Amino acid sequence: MASTFETVATIISSASDVPLEQITPDSHVMKDLAIDSLAFLDITFEIDRTFAIQLPVDDWITDVNEGKRNGDDYFVLRNLCAQIDAIRAEATV
Repeated sequence: MASTFETVATIISSASDVPLEQITPDSHVMKDLAIDSLAFLDITFEIDRTFAIQLPVDDWITDVNEGKRNGDDYFVLRNLCAQIDAIRAEATV
């Protein structure tokens, strides 16, 4: 079974022009991979479908815009995958 990171990296590569080998756990979705907001919505839709979850992207953006959280907390792949894993864990409780 693929790790969360491997699955997310595959989704990003499939939905964008970013080669899989250029995607690392430390990649920032927007800054490093140049994923625009529209493409990111497509990616989050596919993540939601693949993992049977719903990412709270609107809440994340609000938190970042209000200065409550750093964008890296959600948009660096290592952290995004941790968020996905946490949401999945909550769903199984």
